[in-house]
Amino acid sequence: MFKNKTILITGGTGTFGNAVLRRFLETDIAEIRVFSRDEKKQDDMRKEYANSKLKFYIGDVRNADSVRDAMGGVDYVFHAAALKQVPSCEFFPVEALRTNALGTHNVLTQATAAGVSRVIVLSTDKAVYPINAMGISKAMMEKVAVAQSRVSGERTVINVTRYGNVMASRGSVIPLFLKYLQDGRPLTVTDPNMTRFMMSIDDAVDLVLYAFTHGNPGDTFVQKAPSATIETLALALKKLMNSDVPVTIIGTRHGEKLYESLLTREELAVAEDLGGYYRVPADNRDLNYAAYFSEGCEEVSLKEDYNSHNIALLDVDSMCELLMTLECVQKAMNGERVEL
Repeated sequence: MFKNKTILITGGTGTFGNAVLRRFLETDIAEIRVFSRDEKKQDDMRKEYANSKLKFYIGDVRNADSVRDAMGGVDYVFHAAALKQVPSCEFFPVEALRTNALGTHNVLTQATAAGVSRVIVLSTDKAVYPINAMGISKAMMEKVAVAQSRVSGERTVINVTRYGNVMASRGSVIPLFLKYLQDGRPLTVTDPNMTRFMMSIDDAVDLVLYAFTHGNPGDTFVQKAPSATIETLALALKKLMNSDVPVTIIGTRHGEKLYESLLTREELAVAEDLGGYYRVPADNRDLNYAAYFSEGCEEVSLKEDYNSHNIALLDVDSMCELLMTLECVQKAMNGERVEL
């Protein structure tokens, strides 16, 4: 379905954008557009990939005009642009709202106006039962996407993909821990019992491609993922790096949760189990329905949410196997310095 097609990746200089380029640049795709506000990273990518299929657009999803200028002739959009750091969003919540929610509105309305066939919006487990500004802004992003899907319908099919921690992505804890281990510094753990879903960047790309080929307007897709405690992650990295540095517990950071959920119990009540994935259809009712005002759904009360605490947890050896699939871990084990 991508032969001779043009793809636009918002926030395309990030971890996800680079993974898409590695997956697609050598295929028969016609063009990949990287849209972001970071000219330095774009220049780095231009030099690294040196591929005529790759086009660069400077702009910001907050600015609808710059989004519109990049959207002409595009077949498919991967919307990955976002503010993702929990502490920075916590202190600047309006900035998170402007990028994650209002920026998404700009992307979706411009995509619909330009006649784009499909848009995939990338979300996070932090949007489920959110307690921090980053998660709240991403939850609003999902609502914006589903609402726009009711308008655009089959003309521009809009889907949401939601996943947990992408291992070794920019700003994540694994590269930081590796650097600490190389420097002989103690590993700082907020809460050893804190659990997180563990996904590779290739899993994230696979989830997006699955949504592209299976999505109906407004569907949300979740990939089933393993989970581990932060203590298990730290011990596994120490084992792989043959290090005996201590692990220091520093306490939970502002805005952090003990565990993350990928699906609410309300979503699980209507979700379709597709094997390795869940599909949650859009609620396309309007305000004129009785369940909104007076009726309930008994099945919801019988469900638990799908979270990183209530599934089987990886042990240290299993976590080691998963970590060894990561390029940054392989390089660190071979003695190469980790760059953050």
